[in-house]
Amino acid sequence: MSKNPICEMLGIKYPVFQGGMAWIADAELASAVSNAGGLGIIAAMNSNGEQLREQIRKAKMHTDKPFGVNLMLMSPYIEEAVDVVCEEKVQVVTTGAGNPARFMQKLKDSNVKVICVVASVALAVMVERMGASAVIAEGCESGGHVGDTTTMALVPQVVDAVNIPVIAAGGIADGRGMAASFMLGAKAIQMGTRFLTAKECNVHENYKEKVLGAKDRDTIVTGKSLGHPVRALKNRMTREFIQKEQDPSTTPEELEAMGAGALRKAAIDGDVKYGSCMCGQIAGLVNSEGTCEEIITGICQEAYSLLGSL
Repeated sequence: MSKNPICEMLGIKYPVFQGGMAWIADAELASAVSNAGGLGIIAAMNSNGEQLREQIRKAKMHTDKPFGVNLMLMSPYIEEAVDVVCEEKVQVVTTGAGNPARFMQKLKDSNVKVICVVASVALAVMVERMGASAVIAEGCESGGHVGDTTTMALVPQVVDAVNIPVIAAGGIADGRGMAASFMLGAKAIQMGTRFLTAKECNVHENYKEKVLGAKDRDTIVTGKSLGHPVRALKNRMTREFIQKEQDPSTTPEELEAMGAGALRKAAIDGDVKYGSCMCGQIAGLVNSEGTCEEIITGICQEAYSLLGSL
C-alpha cells in the first residue's frame, strides 16, 4: 500500500478510527485502539469539562499514541469540553450533532485537527471551507444518530466534492468493507459496532451478547418524526416507541421522554429490553469478540490482501 494521508496526518499506523460512542467510548477503549495502531476516540457526550479531563488523562496514562475526542456539539457543556481539549493538547477531535463553526478557530489555534462527521455532500463542503482537516462520511447503515444516505452512495459523492481526506463510516466491520471504502475513494474507515465486542470495551455484557446474536434485519430506526432518527437493535423499547410514534395523539415531548437515558440504561445497566442498544446494520456480521489489536490487524490484513489482488 502507498503512504496513507490519514496515517501521516495523525501519526497512526493503521487508517482505522474507533467511533465516539456515548457511554461506551471511554479512555480504556480509546487507549486500547490507539495502542493497536488505530485512532481511539473518547466520547465527550454530555460530560462536563472536569469529567472529560479525567478521561483524557486516564487515556494518557495507558497510551503514548495519538487519540482523539468526539465532541457532541449539542452538549450543554460544549464550551468546557472545547477548552479542556485545547488545554490537554488533544491532537484530534471528531465533531457531530451540530455546527462546529464557532469552535473551529479556537481548536485550530491550539493545533487540534478537526475532523467532522457528515451525512451529506453539502455539509462536507461547508466544513471544508471552515478549515476541517478531514471528514467522516457516515452512511445510514451506522448505529446511533443517522442520516438518509447509504455509505455506498455517500462516500464517493463526498470524495468528489472535497479536497480533504474522507473517512468512510457505516456498515463496515471487516476487510471487505475496508477495501470497498478505499475503492470508493476513502482514505480510512471508522467503525463503532465492531468495537462493541472488543475485549477492552466496557459496555455491559448483555449489550455485547445482543450484538453478537444479531442478524442482518435486527436493527430499526426510530425517532424520524422528531428530526433526529436513531438506529438500534430491535427490542421491547423500540417496538413501544414505534407504536407511540405512529400514534397521532402522541406528543414529541412524550417521545423524547421515552428516549431519555435509554442508551445509558442498556450500555451501563445492561437493560437490553427497555434500553437503547445502538448499533449498525453490520451487527449481523459481528459474531466474535477479540482484542482491539486482533480486530484492527485482522481487518487491515484482509483489506490489503484484497486490494493487492486487484
